Amino acid sequence: MSADGLTAEKEEFWLFGYGSLIWKPPPHFDQRVPGYVTGYVRRFWQVGRYQDHRGTPEAPGRVVTLIERSFWETLDDHHPSGSDRVWGTAYRIQPDKVAEVRDYLDIREINGYTVHYTDFHPADGSPVIKTLVYIGTPDNEQFMGPQDPQKLAEHIYTSVGPSGPNKDYLLCLEAALDGLSPESGDGHITDLASRLRGIEKRLEPVPSPDQEAIERELEKRESIDGLEETEKRGL
Repeated sequence: MSADGLTAEKEEFWLFGYGSLIWKPPPHFDQRVPGYVTGYVRRFWQVGRYQDHRGTPEAPGRVVTLIERSFWETLDDHHPSGSDRVWGTAYRIQPDKVAEVRDYLDIREINGYTVHYTDFHPADGSPVIKTLVYIGTPDNEQFMGPQDPQKLAEHIYTSVGPSGPNKDYLLCLEAALDGLSPESGDGHITDLASRLRGIEKRLEPVPSPDQEAIERELEKRESIDGLEETEKRGL
């Protein structure tokens, strides 16, 4: 990697994804490697892209960012962070597509995020890889800082934007992390997802058995009526 942080066309360019990039990868990658970085904490403390990514300007959704552990330790956070590892996925971009992908990422990630470089540790013990990562630092106006977990889960549950419900982002991230490694779970993400499912259960009750029986009977009746009509027509 060159001294100014830019990657020459024939040098390897790796990107670290710790949020939606885990399940929605960038274009033109030829290697995908699960692993982790150290020295950071992942938190749902960033307003979504352009404030309408998973919400609206009036009610912006939330997405994750990385916070330097040394700074996070000075904050009053409701969630502990026992592990020094933030799991995610590193992607190697095809050399002739690096410029194109950089432009794509600047559009996708740049609002409130800045470019950083960090060491990535592959899960299989392979040598460390220097990766680019987009981080929403605390000095950007999209950074929200510590929030009450229940209020944050409720906000995520109610937020919807052009990219879909904010809750889908949270649940997809939980599932994606669980699929990387037996060690790749994130307590902050898991707790928020659990709270969200509790909200769903409370506000979206399952139909009663009697109602389900009625619906099954109606479906059966419609099926019988359709069969009788077909027989009448001699079909």
